[in-house]
Amino acid sequence: MTSLSLPDINVWLALAAHEHIHSDVARHWWSTADGRIAFCRHSQLGLLRLLSTASVMNNKALSIDEAWHVYEGLFADDRVAFVAEQANADSIFRARARGTEISPKVWADSWLLSIAEAAGGTLVTLDRALAAKGAHCLLGPRV
Repeated sequence: MTSLSLPDINVWLALAAHEHIHSDVARHWWSTADGRIAFCRHSQLGLLRLLSTASVMNNKALSIDEAWHVYEGLFADDRVAFVAEQANADSIFRARARGTEISPKVWADSWLLSIAEAAGGTLVTLDRALAAKGAHCLLGPRV
């Protein structure tokens, strides 16, 4: 059985936009990654949205058609796939998205971790905080 990596939106953006501050880190991971590398609906929509956002793209936002072209270009690599939500993703999500803190990030982070877990994969991220929750962070520890 092959491994499954589910990059979060910022990893996909770093792969798609060479100007991204972590593009080199993401590309190094990409060049050495084994197994399938998958989008889910959340990461697909997130990448398309960010590619079309001027403030994210240094005032070089892509048109909708151009953003689709970048997204589709990633599938030129045979490892790239799209994973649909598994039936148990919602129950995993509900178990992960719990707590008394007020944090809007918990929702998306918990959802991405849940999709990866339900599909038998690992969330790949540039967010060090997610590493403590089971994601694989491409950045080393802060010094």
